[in-house]
Amino acid sequence: MEVPTDDIRFQIELEFIQCLASPSYLNHLAINQYFENPAFLNYLQYLKYWKKPEYARYVNYPHALTFLDLLDDEKFRQMIAHDNFRDLVHQQQGLHWMHYYNNRVKAAAAQAADVVE
Repeated sequence: MEVPTDDIRFQIELEFIQCLASPSYLNHLAINQYFENPAFLNYLQYLKYWKKPEYARYVNYPHALTFLDLLDDEKFRQMIAHDNFRDLVHQQQGLHWMHYYNNRVKAAAAQAADVVE
């Protein structure tokens, strides 16, 4: 088996990290018992270096890094195997995407108004 070059490894790991932003993919991993495999859990720990700013800037879906942290929690790993929990997480993720920008703009405007007063 050929060892991938650093560039290829970077691309493979980035692609995998970004897949973690999908609750459906996390559900797939859970129902196929990947989270039961200590080697896979160790791999997830290894991937935490993607949270460093010099790597995180390449991640298009920052929720992936949040889910990477949540996968440390055994209860989360168990719950994501359930379709209703997967759907709830997906719904909450969508609501975050819909309202995050507007909430940040409102908060910044309120903060600016406080400074002016």
